[in-house]
Amino acid sequence: MNTGIKGKNVSELAGELLELLDQSGEIPPVKELSSLSGMGDSKACAVAAMLEYGRRRWGASGSAVKYPSEIFSQIRHFADRKQERFISLSLNGAHEVLAVRVVTIGLVNQTIVHPREVFADLIQDRAAAFVVAHNHPSGRLSPSPEDNEITERLQKAAEILGLHFLDHLIFSQTAWWSYRQNGRLADGKHGML
Repeated sequence: MNTGIKGKNVSELAGELLELLDQSGEIPPVKELSSLSGMGDSKACAVAAMLEYGRRRWGASGSAVKYPSEIFSQIRHFADRKQERFISLSLNGAHEVLAVRVVTIGLVNQTIVHPREVFADLIQDRAAAFVVAHNHPSGRLSPSPEDNEITERLQKAAEILGLHFLDHLIFSQTAWWSYRQNGRLADGKHGML
């Protein structure tokens, strides 16, 4: 039975694994997984295999997004985190998801993000379009002045780089708020991306 190790139950170990996955943005190598206290080589290999199977079977890659609700379904699993996560979705020209990454991890009520951090992965992915999102652990979905500022900065930078900025979602465990649907992106399009 998988119960963890002495002094650390399986839930604590799972929490540490989730933190590692959030920080890496991809499946970490077995050596990195086995560096977690309580995760030996055998468990690390099993976890890596399960993560790879999950990525292939249910991963975001290849699924197109047309509506904010489809974005929410790609990132909803980040909603229960106790700290804000700023997330980017790299998309190809058909708006199919190439990658979903945590750009920064902040505090319970804010995260600091800079456009260069967002665009670094997008450029590496050869993305044609992108979406950003972040969770509000408080459950309040209205954008803050800082949310508005980073959205404006990302939009200006995207224009210079020739990337299509589709949306910025603020989300909780049960709901989301879309800059696009609320007419808050400069091109004024609503609804469909």
